[in-house]
Formats: sequence, structure tokens, C-alpha cells
Amino acid sequence: MKETSAIGPRERLLDAAEQLIYESSIHATGVDAIVRQSGTARKSFYTYFASKEDLVTQALRRRDDRWMAWFERETLRSAPQPAAQLLGMFDVLHTWFCRDDFHGCVFLNVAGQTKPSDIAMLDVSRLHKRRLLAFIESLCRAAGATDAAVLARQLLLLVDGAISVALVSGQASAAGDARRAAECLLGGASTRPAVRARRAESREPGKGG
Repeated sequence: MKETSAIGPRERLLDAAEQLIYESSIHATGVDAIVRQSGTARKSFYTYFASKEDLVTQALRRRDDRWMAWFERETLRSAPQPAAQLLGMFDVLHTWFCRDDFHGCVFLNVAGQTKPSDIAMLDVSRLHKRRLLAFIESLCRAAGATDAAVLARQLLLLVDGAISVALVSGQASAAGDARRAAECLLGGASTRPAVRARRAESREPGKGG
């Protein structure tokens, strides 16, 4: 098979693996399907990857980088102040849930599809959640939360819960429900008046999930 795409075969294999695994599952996606989807020669798979697990792991790492870059950028753009950004991240989720290509969190999906022995893939999923938690905690600290670590873990539960409910129910409104729960958490998480003032800012028209 002649490979004429401007994108190299390695990237095309990664693109295909990411798409098929996200739309279906790891076990339902074989190497042959990935090769067909990528439009590459089968020998390219063996040239660039040691195994299917290696390909999937690298595809997950790349998705982690891209998803986190998108989520952090859009959350920071959602509001001018950290406390409002903590609520704004649920508006970002709502936008994601409304997309036709939303199929939940691939890292939660992978964790549910793999065995404890699938260490490499599980490690990428755990790394993703640590990175997401660290970003949320950084906003909690900037917002003046008295216990940023605890608040961040609680907000991460709301994020992952909203993603799961939106996937199962098909209702993007799960983001708005999680946002309102987050408002309650933020209301009791800090003694600084400025934090409550920022929370009020986030209730301006057009800010709802």
C-alpha cells in the first residue's frame, strides 16, 4: 500500500487508534482495524510500535496532552477570576457534552476495560487524573480555598460524575447540575470574602451550564 498522506504513518496510526478506541473499546479494536483506518501499510505498525498495547498507550498519552491543553485553555478563558473559572470549567464540559463526537472520558473508559496487569495503559489513565486534579487544585489555591487539596478532590468527583452521567443519559445538562453542586462547595470552602464575590460574578447572564 502506497502511503501518500502528508501526515506520516506513525501519526496516522496514532490517530486511528485514538479514534477507534474512543468510539468503541480497546478489546473491540484490533490491529487490522487500526491499520485499515489509518490507510498505512501493516509493516508501518511493526516499524513504529512493539505491540498493540504500545500503540494504545502512546495514543492515550497524546490524547492526554491534547485534552488537558484544551480544557485548561478553555477553563481559563471562561472567566477572569479563579473562583469563577472553577465554575466555568463545567460550562466547558457542557460544550464538550454537546458535541456529536462525545463518548465520555477515554481514560475512565480504559480503566474499566483493562485488567490490573495492563500497567502501561492504566498508568496513563492515572496520570491523566493526576494532571486534571493538579490543575483544579491550582485554581482552588488561587481562589483562596482554605483546604485546596480537599476541595479539588471534591470538584474532580463532580467533573468525572458529570462526564459519566452525560455519557450514560445522553443529557448535556449533567454539566449544569454539577456546576450547581460546585457552587455549594465553593460557598463553604473559604473564609475569604473575595471568593464569595467571585462566585457571584460567575452567576452573570450567559454563565450558566
